[in-house]
Amino acid sequence: MSVEFDRAPSRLATIKDDVFASVVVLLVALPLSMGLALVAGYSFENAAAVGLISGVIGGIVVGLLSGCPLQVSGAANGAAVMAAVFIKDLGFEVFGLIVMLSGVIQIAAGALRFGPVFRAVSPALIQGMLAGIGLLIFASQFHVMVDDTPPGTGQEFGGVINLWSLPVAIWKGVTMEAHEPAALIGLLTIAAILLWRRFAPRWLSFIPAPLVGVGLATAVAAFFAFDIKYVPAPDDLLAAVSLPTTHTLGRIGEGALWAAALSLAFVSGAESLLTATAVDAMQRRTPRTRYNKELVAQGVGNFLCG
Repeated sequence: MSVEFDRAPSRLATIKDDVFASVVVLLVALPLSMGLALVAGYSFENAAAVGLISGVIGGIVVGLLSGCPLQVSGAANGAAVMAAVFIKDLGFEVFGLIVMLSGVIQIAAGALRFGPVFRAVSPALIQGMLAGIGLLIFASQFHVMVDDTPPGTGQEFGGVINLWSLPVAIWKGVTMEAHEPAALIGLLTIAAILLWRRFAPRWLSFIPAPLVGVGLATAVAAFFAFDIKYVPAPDDLLAAVSLPTTHTLGRIGEGALWAAALSLAFVSGAESLLTATAVDAMQRRTPRTRYNKELVAQGVGNFLCG
């Protein structure tokens, strides 16, 4: 009688799939990282550099330290909107310090083995929060989609103002020549994503719909040379890096900064660990997530990004 054992594929046999998956993640994460940098309040001139550097830190540093082998770390919707609020309330000069402090809190929480505590947070709570954040992002970025500035930017109840003024953005995209090309590209992106999810051939269904939408819209905009706003590519990535000044560090004792850092650490930590739990539920081939290690990895990433 012979007994056969299932053998995991060798590293060499899977490297082709790994490289392809990495390229797909890169192409999806690249516009997302830059877009969320804009949502957070960075200027068009700096958004690309900030998004790229943050993506590299999430992919390489957090990836090497991660406690979840199949989770990809990077820019998050919830963190972007919270960042915009912190920048508005506390000032842009201390935002990096807030992110650094949130990383320190996460590292300490992981070292003290508080990782599983984050799993006690109801997924409904996190999903509800993210749905609200997504609505705010939609309200502001719909205006950006037609090459317009969100009217609620920097104002009290800015999200409500952006939502209320959506018909104005639609009117501009339909009737004003200066806004029509951007509106067409935005609608093309949305249509491509929806149609790909519904009608993609089975043998191509592994290509993510956002990648198809972004790729098609970019090609069309370039081919027809549409006069729309583009996020400028940085000549020097390191030009976006700035270390905290002594004046900024002098504000480290402010309670508002620590409250902001604690909020950011909790929300981003819970979101990451709940995602890791979902990844575990989807597969049985890799070891289960080590929550404390994953929390420390996220903390290191946030510290470096800050």
